[in-house]
Amino acid sequence: LLAVIFCGRVLTENLVYTQFTTNEEYFKTLKLSRIISTVWDTLTFIVFTGMIRFVLEWFELENKRKQLENEKLNAELNYLKSQINPHFLFNTLHNLNSLVYAGAKNANDVIIKLSNIMRYMIYESGKERVPLSSEIAYMNDYIHLESIRLNNSFKLDFKITGQVEQVVIAPLVLITFLENAFKHGVSDREPDCWIEVRLLVDTNHVLHFHVANKKIQRANQPKLKSGFGLANVRKRLDLSYPEKHTLEVTDTETSYSIDLTLPLS
Repeated sequence: LLAVIFCGRVLTENLVYTQFTTNEEYFKTLKLSRIISTVWDTLTFIVFTGMIRFVLEWFELENKRKQLENEKLNAELNYLKSQINPHFLFNTLHNLNSLVYAGAKNANDVIIKLSNIMRYMIYESGKERVPLSSEIAYMNDYIHLESIRLNNSFKLDFKITGQVEQVVIAPLVLITFLENAFKHGVSDREPDCWIEVRLLVDTNHVLHFHVANKKIQRANQPKLKSGFGLANVRKRLDLSYPEKHTLEVTDTETSYSIDLTLPLS
């Protein structure tokens, strides 16, 4: 390319420039100074235009890379959401089965709450964001089901502070921590079980979620595994709130607690 442009430029100068300049000797001869000057100008032009093309292609490639990355993240997020639905459904149906087997009179109430949970999981969990009030209602239904199953054999302190209306949140994030508290902190065979839940929306539009529970001492029994629930929700938080959330876990011999901070939109 450099050779072609060089020859074309020299030929053009010899044929055209000599008609409009008094320094015909410069254009009729091919001295070293002219060769160096022409090569330098031509090389500079090629490099400059090449850099423009490189920058344009780099931006195009970067846009495609980001698009593919977003598609990958969305696919992974949808996969994590799809794991949650059967997980909650399995636990709730197990609770319902226990009540029906025991002949509980409030089994009908459980079916209604289960219907509410199913409706939320089917129509809301696939969305990117849902109203915080809907997530709270979903947690209340879950607490109600657990209360019936456990015959209210635990103390629950659930307080909500701040304006929870007009704010949205990623679906099925908070419930995982509450479910974990019931799974590992409440038993109808263990006295003085307790769960503490605090939900605060501050004036800076930031959500603070705190869940603490007593750790059940199971003698001569292997330690319960937390399953994919907590690992799942950690991944979902990383995808839905990348580098914007904080999650602190406090694990002692007698209690377990989490403190989650999320920016609201």
